[in-house]
Amino acid sequence: MSPSTPVPSVQARTRIFLVDDHPLVREWLGSLIERQPDLGICGQAEDSASAFREISRLKPDVVVVDLSLQGESGVELIKQLQTLTPAPRVLVLSMHDEAFYAERALRAGAHGYVMKRAATGKVIEAIRKILSGQIYLSETLAARIAQKFIGSRALPGESLMSTLSDREIEIFRFIGQGYETKHIAEELHLSLKTVQTYCGRIKDKLALGNATALTHEAVRWYEHEQRNA
Repeated sequence: MSPSTPVPSVQARTRIFLVDDHPLVREWLGSLIERQPDLGICGQAEDSASAFREISRLKPDVVVVDLSLQGESGVELIKQLQTLTPAPRVLVLSMHDEAFYAERALRAGAHGYVMKRAATGKVIEAIRKILSGQIYLSETLAARIAQKFIGSRALPGESLMSTLSDREIEIFRFIGQGYETKHIAEELHLSLKTVQTYCGRIKDKLALGNATALTHEAVRWYEHEQRNA
C-alpha cells in the first residue's frame, strides 16, 4: 500500500458504562453488550461515588444504571450526571416497578427505563433508541404517562407515596430495610438533623402518627416492593 492510499477507517464502538451493585448483573449485561458489533463496555462501578468519579474521567456515551446502589441512590447519581459536559445518555435498568419509579428517573435526567425482568433484547433496543435521541419506555408506561398528562384525575395504583420527593423515598426505603436514623445519615452523607427533618415530612405526607407507625409502614412497603420485584 502506497503512502497516499487511504487507510479504511474502523467504526468506533459506542462506549457504555455500567452501574449496578450486583457483580453478576454487571457480568451478564457486559457480556450482552460486548456481543454487539457497535457497542462496548468502557467501565463499571457498584456505587454512586465511584461511578460519578469514573464517568467524569471516562466520558462514556451511555450510562446504564440501577436505582438501588450502595450509598446514594441511582436517582441521585442521574441528577449528578446532568452537571457533566457533555452529559451522557442514561438508561435505567432496575427491578423497581416502572409505574412508580420511571417518572422520577426521567425527571432526574434519564432517557429510558427498562425493568430487569423484561426480555433481554429490550436492553439493547433501549440503548439504541436513546442513542438516536429518543426516550425509551415500555408501551404500558408510555400509555400511563400520556393518560396522566391528558387528564388530571388520579390513575389506578397511585397513592400518598407519590407525594414523596426522591430523597424522601430514598430515606423511606432505608427505614424499611431496618436502618437507624444515624446510619441513614452516614450512608447519605447528611446530618442527623436533616434526616430527622425528612422523616417528619414523610410522616406528615403519609399521615403517620409517630416514628413507630413510620417504621411499620416503611417495612411493609419495602417488603411489598421485594415481593413484586
